[in-house]
Amino acid sequence: MLSLAGWSACAVAFVLVALPVFDILFLVISRGLAAFSPALFTQVTNGTSGGLANAISGTLILSAGALLFGVPVGVGGGIYLAEFGNGRFGAIVRFVADVLTGIPSIVLGYFAYITLITGLGWHFSVLAGSVTLAIIIIPYMARLTELVLRQVPQSLREAAYALGAPERKVILRVVFPIGWPGILTSILLALAISVGETAPLIYTAGWSNYMWHGKLIGEPIGYLTYVIWSFINQPAASAHALAFAAGFLVIVTVLAINIAARLVLRRTGGGQ
Repeated sequence: MLSLAGWSACAVAFVLVALPVFDILFLVISRGLAAFSPALFTQVTNGTSGGLANAISGTLILSAGALLFGVPVGVGGGIYLAEFGNGRFGAIVRFVADVLTGIPSIVLGYFAYITLITGLGWHFSVLAGSVTLAIIIIPYMARLTELVLRQVPQSLREAAYALGAPERKVILRVVFPIGWPGILTSILLALAISVGETAPLIYTAGWSNYMWHGKLIGEPIGYLTYVIWSFINQPAASAHALAFAAGFLVIVTVLAINIAARLVLRRTGGGQ
């Protein structure tokens, strides 16, 4: 009887949580698809109308920049924590990484605004936005990379050492190749996080109705999440259409990245 009551309560709780989520997804997908047209991908925004070419390209540029800065530090930090991080310094690094994952992204965005935008004089720019996104995703990659590499059997390391391999080759030729699928998964998940961020980019990347001209500092850039956040509050129907189209593109992109991460794990046996 208690078991039945517990399962019934779980079912009711699931329905209460799932229905609003499915309602939001249905609304965004249906109205987003209705707004699709060739102009959406070929034209830039013109006030609250036009297309999303500048926002789509800007999102790709900012996410690519975040990975460019974040992957070496995040993956390198994860390798250090897994192979050499058993001392006090490793514990400090883990603590800092865990704290950073818990800090709201808008706080990091405001910090970047003070230090990068006004302090260093970068103004709203691709570089400021990419660095801020990198700061957000680095702790996730570091901790996930550490967890993946710690699952590599210690016997493989010992066998490599027994054959006379130096520590550097053991890490690069034994540990890293085995853990690479999991590391790639952490990179993909970090990419999904960067695509869905809004608040830190408002403080650092600004917004632009034009395509990016290649300047790293002193030039704002468009991105999809700004369209969702800003255009949905406008009275014009064209603004709402762009907001729903941008929301649909973000959902599809994040879903595709997560599916890719799952496929990587499944092909390598990590999802079993």
